[in-house]
Amino acid sequence: QVQLVESGGTSVQAGGSLRLSCAASGYLWSSYCLGWVRQVPGKEREGVAAIDGAGDTSYADSVKGRFTISLNTTGDTLYLQMNSLKPEDTAMYYCAADLGACSVKLYTVAGRKPDFGHWGQGTQVTVSS
Repeated sequence: QVQLVESGGTSVQAGGSLRLSCAASGYLWSSYCLGWVRQVPGKEREGVAAIDGAGDTSYADSVKGRFTISLNTTGDTLYLQMNSLKPEDTAMYYCAADLGACSVKLYTVAGRKPDFGHWGQGTQVTVSS
């Protein structure tokens, strides 16, 4: 059973940085995609960044150049480094996973619901101006 537990969300001022972490377990598959998805109340979930087991990554246009997704060497902790934060980055951030063959690009297409099969509980990020 896949388990995903996020941490690191907090309040920060615009222009600041924050790193989210996700402790992942139960996905001993050779192929997988992991990602970060955010949601603001009343709006659809937005795929922010994704990474696969080969290290390929994909980002939403709104965060390119500011956010970096990475996986530690043992493959059990997913990170999202967020720099130059803006008030519009305020959201609940979820760690998510898909097992088996997957394409990272599909999770960060604008207007497309990121269809991960497994989700964490989320961690709140608030950016004040």
